[in-house]
Amino acid sequence: MTISIYQVDAFSDRPFSGNPAAVCLLNDERDDAWMQAMAAEMNLSETAFPKRLDDRRVSLRWFTPTLEVDLCGHATLASAHVLWESGAFDRATTIEFETLSGSLFARCLDDWIELDFPAQSVRSLNPVPSTLLDGLGLAEAEFVGTDGVDYVVELDQAAMVRQLIPNQALLERLPVRGITVTAQADDDDRYDFISRFFAPAAGIPEDPVTGSAHCSLAVYWASRLQKTDFLAYQASARGGELKVSLVGDRVKLCGKAVTVFSGDVCA
Repeated sequence: MTISIYQVDAFSDRPFSGNPAAVCLLNDERDDAWMQAMAAEMNLSETAFPKRLDDRRVSLRWFTPTLEVDLCGHATLASAHVLWESGAFDRATTIEFETLSGSLFARCLDDWIELDFPAQSVRSLNPVPSTLLDGLGLAEAEFVGTDGVDYVVELDQAAMVRQLIPNQALLERLPVRGITVTAQADDDDRYDFISRFFAPAAGIPEDPVTGSAHCSLAVYWASRLQKTDFLAYQASARGGELKVSLVGDRVKLCGKAVTVFSGDVCA
């Protein structure tokens, strides 16, 4: 039996930028070991495994090359893109993904895809782990907090975020999924804030564009900037652009996606 698989660049409108994700369309149940082996084979930050349940609901799981994760924005966007592009769903259909993080929703807005995710509050972290600052090569930070899954670090200038060269071995020791580093976009007036995301403990030294991190960044910057709608840029080597809106206890993430290649897996 063959399974269709796609590689999609998410949060981008052109190939070879944004964040690549593999999307493996399941026709039947596969065990965890098989999905983990497939994710290791694809060797991308995430491989998504959507399985259609009915005319609007889809079971969705995400795996890095080394482990399963509870939430992944870019691979959800990639999955919605593939489900509409392949004709599995009509573009007028809002897709409901059943995931380890509850129900997530995706709808097609012309050439943008809007994801509806839960907002994540950020609380100040005190004391600040010395390994965190050492791992980022910093003496201090404007703010250090946590959303319960990741650390969130604000720096004084966008240039500092762009120029970071972290010590991945030190960051890997931290008891979190990853580290979001952010700053107000003082060097580019197109954007409200920029960020980078490092997750060496999950097998991802730097994630190109991290949708899930913006579930806490939206809450954080809404408080800092006294607004709820943002245009954000993740300043990785590949780079990616997101529209972000905080709506009550939900975050709307909008991005574009493009299929790079597709094929069949005989496994």
